Formats: sequence, C-alpha cells, structure tokens
Amino acid sequence: MKKLLPLALGIILIIILVIVLRPKGTRVVDWEETFNERSTAPYGLSVLYKEFPNLFKDRQIRTVYHTPSSYLFANSENGYGDHAAKGSYVIIGNSDYLYDASIKQLLSFVEEGNTLFISDYTYPKTLTDTLNLTIAYAKNETDSISNLSFKTDALQHKNTIIDKNGNDFFFENLDSPYAEVLGYVENDGQHPNFIQIPIGEGNVYLHLEPKVFANYNVLKDDRHKYVEGALSYLPDDDIYYDSYTKFSTSYGGNVEEDSELGWFLEQLSFKWAWFTGLILALLFVIFNAKRRQRIIKIIKPLQNTTVAFVKTISNLYFETKDHKNLIDKKITYFLEKIRTSYNLDTSALNEEFIAKLSSKSGKKVQQVKGLIRYINQLRSKDEFYENDLIQLNKHIEAFYSK
Repeated sequence: MKKLLPLALGIILIIILVIVLRPKGTRVVDWEETFNERSTAPYGLSVLYKEFPNLFKDRQIRTVYHTPSSYLFANSENGYGDHAAKGSYVIIGNSDYLYDASIKQLLSFVEEGNTLFISDYTYPKTLTDTLNLTIAYAKNETDSISNLSFKTDALQHKNTIIDKNGNDFFFENLDSPYAEVLGYVENDGQHPNFIQIPIGEGNVYLHLEPKVFANYNVLKDDRHKYVEGALSYLPDDDIYYDSYTKFSTSYGGNVEEDSELGWFLEQLSFKWAWFTGLILALLFVIFNAKRRQRIIKIIKPLQNTTVAFVKTISNLYFETKDHKNLIDKKITYFLEKIRTSYNLDTSALNEEFIAKLSSKSGKKVQQVKGLIRYINQLRSKDEFYENDLIQLNKHIEAFYSK
C-alpha cells in the first residue's frame, strides 16, 4: 500500500487540476487579422485556402514556405529545385515581410510571362516606388461598411459590401501609363483599389482589401462572389500560395511547414487531454523507473579530433579568403566521392556522365545537370569570390539531400 500511495496522490492531483483549470463553456472569438491560411478564426484564410483546388481545377496548388527570393531562385530553369516555377504567385495579407531581393525575384518572375497577385492594405516601399504607386486611406466613420465594386460590366453582379471595416485604402496616384483600374471602393466617391499592371510578358494584380478574402466575409451572405470575381483575373495556371508560416516565425523566411499538432493544440479540449496524458505518462515512468532502472555507468566517448582538425583547416582557408583553393578541394573531394560511391569515370564531365550519375544516384537529370554545369563553369574561371563558393556548396548539399 505504501508503494501505491504516491501514485494515487499524483492521480488525485491531476484530476483536481483538470477540474479547476478545464476550459470554460464560452469561447472568446479571436478577431485578429492574421490572414493565416490554417486559421479558422474570422480573419484567417482557411476557407479560401481549402477552396483553391475547386477554384483552379486540374491545376497544381503549391504552398510556399520559403521567401520568394529563395523559392523562385531554387525553382528556376537553372536552379536546383524539383521543378521550374511557372504560374500565379498569390499573397494575401502580410506582404510587409517582402524585402528587396524577394521583390526583385517576383518582378523577374512576372517578366517571364507569369502573374503576381497581392492583396494587402499597403505594400513595401520598394514595390510602390518601382511601380510608381501612392496609397492613401480614408476613415469609414459612419457605419464601418465598405462598398467594393468591379469596373467591368461583366462582374457587376459580384459587387459586394463588407462590414467591420474602419478604413478604406485606395490608390491615390497611378503614375504608370500602363496601370489599368479593375475595381473601386466607395468613400465619398469611387476610388481605385484593384489594379492591373503589365510587366514584360506577365501581369501584376494589386488589391487593397485583404479582409474580403477572410473566413468571415467568404462565409457571410454572397460575399464569396466578389472573391471569385477578383481571382477570375488570374490565368488558368498553377498557383503558388505564399504561406503565413514564414511571417509568423523568426527564422528569416526559410522555414519548413509547421507540424499539424499545432492546430490540435489550439482546440482547448484536445489540449487538456493531451497534457493530462503526458503527465500520466511521466508519472508512470517516474514510479516505474525508480523500481526497475539500474544505474548505467557513464562511459565518456573518445574525442573525435578529426572533426576539430577539419574545422581548423577550413577556417584557415576561409579567413585567408583563398576561395580558389577551397573550391578546387570541394570539387576534388566531390568527384572522388562519385568515383568511389558510383564507380564512375570523372575525367569527362559531359552529358553522358550526367546521364549515368543521374541514373545511379536516383537524382533528377535537371538537378545533376545544374551541378555539373556549375562545376565546369567554375573550372573555366580565373577569379573567384565568396558567392562562388557558397553556390557550389548549395549545389553539392542539394545533391546529397534526400
């Protein structure tokens, strides 16, 4: 009985905590405008996000969890991604994270015949300066209701209103002679809030009311018709949806998809059941380990001086900025690895070698071709920079990654 007493006390304590701290019946509605594609809150985008496959049938819907600069570069014709990005890049809310490199990459993406669609209240200064745009707003002091309309007669039946809207944003100045107004917001007159700007062979669509795409408005009355009208300007092509994830983390944008467990932990009932189970499991381990676990002798592992030596040598080369020497060694070691692992002759890095390496390594021909071409390009150069070394390292790491 004495052995069971601590366990019984622990279980009683957990039951008391669950009863006292259990979630109450009423749930507070979160009205924060996150524009998170996973959020079911009023101003999340989960409804629209789930409807994308229906809006763009038979098209690939890809969610981008990286910054546009890194993703579009990797998935360019000469990049190391698994496909060449072509289609429409969609950003709804949270566009203020776009830095100059991402804006430049997005505009280059458009020039090649693709589409950029952004809906946000304001845009980064680099983008507005590049497109010669000025954005202003007017307070909606009477009833917080905004009237949104399209310019074309074909979409007049999709005009709508939204409530709970304190400010109306609009384009005050359109210096670009190529800018075409597609829609308006009414606030003491009509003001353009939806425009199209052709760049190169593609188009940029800028919209100034992201709230209309949120769950609250998509599900209320027939406001979803306006969303359908706005997105109808996008061509029938693949969609690249810019995820909220990179905005909500601090890892510089290069983040992978969050675990689905995060959504479950937002559900209060599941959250308490989860932590209760964890505490019970912990108590079980504690009381059982006390009886059964034998003392394990700690054996200090031998120090791996090889790793320290390699770090020292690599730092020496890097500090002296001997990029050529480092590049030559990385290429030599990589080719030696190819010879020993795949039994291939590396004397001629030609198309035949690329085909054989792709076949034996299981990597895509395009990825192998990009790596080998870059090695041949470096071999033909006389002057090297730090960026050459960085790009070579990225190509090699991408080859070894699964």
